[in-house]
Amino acid sequence: MAHRSPTVLITVTLPPGASLEDAQRRLGLADDEVDTAYGLVPVDPAHGTCALLVTEEAASRIQGTAGAKGSYRGPYANPKIEPFGPVQPYDDEDDG
Repeated sequence: MAHRSPTVLITVTLPPGASLEDAQRRLGLADDEVDTAYGLVPVDPAHGTCALLVTEEAASRIQGTAGAKGSYRGPYANPKIEPFGPVQPYDDEDDG
């Protein structure tokens, strides 16, 4: 998916070894509703919890649907990660 619309982070519980396509099928998501470059990211593999980025519209649509109930959580904010304030040079003489 090209970033044509804002995305939000969601989590889904899937069986071990599940793929992005499995998550899309379970949640009824089309290819253009999922950030395929981000992919399906394991969050808690022991419980089958994975994260993916979807469009805001898709997240609104699947929230509370019968197929997603119990396995879907979110949406969560997905802020850009960047430094807070100016980057300070590292001085290794202060380590001791």
